[in-house]
Amino acid sequence: MGFFVLREKVLKSTKMFLLNITVFLLVFLVSDKAAYAMHITEGILPTEWAVTLFAVSIPFLGIGIYQVKRKKREMHSYLPLVGMLGAAVFVFSCFPVPVVALNGMATSHPCGTGMSAILLGPFVSVLIAGIALLIQALFLAHGGLTTLGGNIFSMGILGSFSGFFAFKITRRCGMPLFWCGFFAGVISDLFTYLGTSIELGLLVINNGGSFFRATAEIFGVFMMTSQGVLCIVEGVVVGFILVFIEKRRPDILVQLGMIKKNAKPV
Repeated sequence: MGFFVLREKVLKSTKMFLLNITVFLLVFLVSDKAAYAMHITEGILPTEWAVTLFAVSIPFLGIGIYQVKRKKREMHSYLPLVGMLGAAVFVFSCFPVPVVALNGMATSHPCGTGMSAILLGPFVSVLIAGIALLIQALFLAHGGLTTLGGNIFSMGILGSFSGFFAFKITRRCGMPLFWCGFFAGVISDLFTYLGTSIELGLLVINNGGSFFRATAEIFGVFMMTSQGVLCIVEGVVVGFILVFIEKRRPDILVQLGMIKKNAKPV
């Protein structure tokens, strides 16, 4: 009986994920506007940096796959949760806001990796981000295959781990769950765009420019145009989602080790 219930949950979450992908594919195909390249655009990064960042990302993806295989045996509802959060990260990062000052090299958008890192752990969050970025690069012309490693590094690795540790630190400080989620969402976004700024800043090295100045200017453009507001919005969304789960399905947070059993909602 339990097997059939679990199978239905997995099928439901898979259908939801595929539905979200289909919707955005349709939006992309019928749109008469040029698609803005999400994340870092195809061909922007020099070959040596593109290869290096992809090589750095591979161990994180491998550990993420291992943890999914291990945790699905420990928690029966883990795979449906991975599917739902995977769909959420995909949808979150499918709302590009063009940054005019960067001449189409990158766009600003919510990430969702802070939320997935809190609930699933940072390594699994990197894996989810990698899958979302790959699908977007292949079917939506957002990001690119040559810049996939760089985008995984910024959004997946930096975004996930910074959000995860921000949540852990604020939780240890005794802050309410909402504010823990809020700061995790904000910090995750900040580090994601710091990583993107660093990667774009690498472009000036061969031209004799100042790497630190270029990185600071790009990061400043992100913050002053749209990402500053998006950080706050995503932080509020993550905070409310955690509070909602705690009130409606506290058993999920208990199984994930985020709260103690019989703990009162904060």
